[in-house]
Amino acid sequence: MSKLVGLFCDIDDFAKYLSLNGKKTAADGTQKRQREEQMTTSEIMTIVVIFDISHYRDFKNYSLGYAFFVYKNEFPN
Repeated sequence: MSKLVGLFCDIDDFAKYLSLNGKKTAADGTQKRQREEQMTTSEIMTIVVIFDISHYRDFKNYSLGYAFFVYKNEFPN
């Protein structure tokens, strides 16, 4: 198993434990738009963790210049 898959599984288990993938509401309790999400919370958190350990200084260059091409097969959406 690759390190990326292991990291994703750990983050996904953590997100399920905290129920982060459920319906989201605003802080005041009102329901906001419920658009169909392209990526799960676990996928987004995995990309952010990998960014944190990378040598990139800003997330925009990391996501557009590196992660989009390298992790395109792992995160198709």
